Amino acid sequence: MGDRLGPDGRAAALRELNGWEEAEGRDAIRKSFRFDDFNAAFGFMGRVALAAEKADHHPEWFNVYNTVEITLSTHDAGGVTARDIDLARFIDRIA
Repeated sequence: MGDRLGPDGRAAALRELNGWEEAEGRDAIRKSFRFDDFNAAFGFMGRVALAAEKADHHPEWFNVYNTVEITLSTHDAGGVTARDIDLARFIDRIA
């Protein structure tokens, strides 16, 4: 599960991530991705899904055509943990 990051730890992690922000109204981080078309967006989601399944840490996401919105939070910990930051880094690398 991991320990929930406090405000300072979360802020430091967000400074290192490109375009991620705190989700409004909850202890989570979020980012929106835009691709050339649905095929590219869906391929991206497939790559994220494989990594998330391997890590047993799954994102919340929403997809419409070429846009994928991702929210990360470790539900068992009640908020953002290092697992979310690690997954966000992976997601940024493959986007």
